Amino acid sequence: QVQLVESGGGLVQAGGSLRLSCAASRRPFPYDMGWFRQAPGKEREFVAGISWGGGIKRYVDSVNRRFTISRDNAKNTLYLQMNSLKPEDTAVYYCAADSQSSAVSTSEHEYDYWGQGTQVTVSS
Repeated sequence: QVQLVESGGGLVQAGGSLRLSCAASRRPFPYDMGWFRQAPGKEREFVAGISWGGGIKRYVDSVNRRFTISRDNAKNTLYLQMNSLKPEDTAVYYCAADSQSSAVSTSEHEYDYWGQGTQVTVSS
């Protein structure tokens, strides 16, 4: 069983930055990985995804050029650098891994391992 553990969430003012981390319990962990988020009363949505080698990255339009996804495979860790945060970025952020695909899916249904989530709150 693979465990994903997120960290780095918190409260930040609009315009500020946070960096989320997600550590995987298995080494190596040669899977596509992604970040999703769920705001109160809304469905969970794809935020960013990255391939095993880091060559493919995808972002939802609303975070493009503000968020950067990266990974350090030697440390089995996924990151999400979030800059210029907005109140509408407030959500629980989840990291996820897709063990079956190599196309960096934007669909949550393709991801089979999930972390417990970390809260990000952006105040105006």
